[in-house]
Amino acid sequence: MEVIPLGGLGEFGMNMMAIRYGESILVVDAGLMFPRDDLLGVDLVIPDFSYLLENREKVRAIIVTHGHEDHIGALAYLLKDLPVPVYGTPLTLGFARGRLEENGVLEQAQLNPIAPRSCLEFGDLHVEAIGITHSIADSIGLAITAPVGTIIHTGDFKLDQSPLNGNQTDYARLAYFGEKGVLALFSDSTNSERTGFTPSEIHVRRHIEQIFYSSRRKIIVACFASSIHRIQIILDLAKDFGRRVIPVGRSMKENIVIASDLGYLTIPPGILADGLEAQSLAEDRQIILSTGSQGEPMAALTRLAFGKHKDFVVQDGDSVIISARVIPGNESRVSHLVNHFCRRGARVYDESQWGMHVSGHASQEELKLMLNLTRPRFFIPIHGEYRQLYAHTLLAQEVGIPRERILLAETGDVLILHPDSVRIEGKAPVGRRFIDVGGVAELDEIVVKDRQHLSEEGVVLAVIAVNKATGRIEGMPELVSRGHVQEENSAAFLSEARQIVIRAMEECTREEREESAVLAEAIRVELKRYFRKRTGTRPMIVPVIYEI
Repeated sequence: MEVIPLGGLGEFGMNMMAIRYGESILVVDAGLMFPRDDLLGVDLVIPDFSYLLENREKVRAIIVTHGHEDHIGALAYLLKDLPVPVYGTPLTLGFARGRLEENGVLEQAQLNPIAPRSCLEFGDLHVEAIGITHSIADSIGLAITAPVGTIIHTGDFKLDQSPLNGNQTDYARLAYFGEKGVLALFSDSTNSERTGFTPSEIHVRRHIEQIFYSSRRKIIVACFASSIHRIQIILDLAKDFGRRVIPVGRSMKENIVIASDLGYLTIPPGILADGLEAQSLAEDRQIILSTGSQGEPMAALTRLAFGKHKDFVVQDGDSVIISARVIPGNESRVSHLVNHFCRRGARVYDESQWGMHVSGHASQEELKLMLNLTRPRFFIPIHGEYRQLYAHTLLAQEVGIPRERILLAETGDVLILHPDSVRIEGKAPVGRRFIDVGGVAELDEIVVKDRQHLSEEGVVLAVIAVNKATGRIEGMPELVSRGHVQEENSAAFLSEARQIVIRAMEECTREEREESAVLAEAIRVELKRYFRKRTGTRPMIVPVIYEI
């Protein structure tokens, strides 16, 4: 059996894995990653699908383990190139359906709902879905069996002993496979550095309930639109406290409808209100349920913080609850958001002090329990940066798995599994694709690097008119600088730079001057050298040659 992680190892997000046996390939998840601030103009980052496209005739299906964007967000882009059947639980497919519709691939998509303990056959690969608990309802892990043995893919999980919907992790099936024999366990490593156990969702309800008791004006709650358990808590508390819930943000409204229609969300009668109804509600009866917990510039929560929302105004005495983990890289944006709410006199409650959020991922003791339940012959940690993967290997050794049976892999490694061995043999083509939502084309990595260069060092534009007949310069070169040096200092530098351009042209032969590309490169090299020596900067040099 071959297992190829195409994303999600050594990084957070872009979770995707290919399992291959004989002439059959099964894909587990197709997730995206939200870009860092330095990826200018990039909206989404998705895995490179080259390996799957090169083996398209062998790809039998895609199984998605749950409905978070880091597991389903790249599905629409993959199905455009590889229209194979997709399997997932009803809520997961419900969330995926909206993304597929947005990207115009819903009509040709083959979406097949499955339930925990459902079994599927793909050539020599036998798959059973295993119910697990996570921060989103309807999550599953997978037991994938081939003639060489069974591997367990946990998906994202935690071992919640009191889940809100009553659906606990299927310990019986995990133990069954452990007793029968698990060749390899691929287990979520996100919280491998956290000691103890991850608290239950009920823990969050207690803390939010305390804030409801003390709040005398409107309450603004921000959470992920996919956090159906968290949304259920807010709806139930609204009923208990005689308030009404006004969802704001497109994805929040859509997901509430999807989860309600599928039976995963119970909405008390008369609890939901729209913006128009809210205008007639007293301030102490309003709960605004908003998207934008990561400080996204165009999200509803950001508009509320900056006083730009068309329906609501944040005022002195309001309460703001940010009930979500801050994704690494978003700390600065969320901090600015909190500052603006405080400027308007609102009291802000977040996970740092108030217990407004619990993780959806297993901590160390739960990870050990998963290892003990499944008792794998080999162990491969997945989902996390290298430090989390490494910490997970240490936990595996604590429960008695020998170091030689633990494999620390990274995205792109081709893992070869035999009944008595596992090894890395080569590298599959992997990488990242940059998506500019609404753009005319996918962004090339060179374009992104150019944007980073421009943002850090600025640009110098050199415009030169050249007589096509004689190859001589006509007039003085024009130099324009943007984002490079302070305006009051730029005149002297640009005056010197003009002389550099003239000298570079004079040193070129007539043949070189007649070739605009050659001439432009000669000018670029000389200006680059000049600015590096004179100002210590490396602006992007763009020569523009006009032939007259």
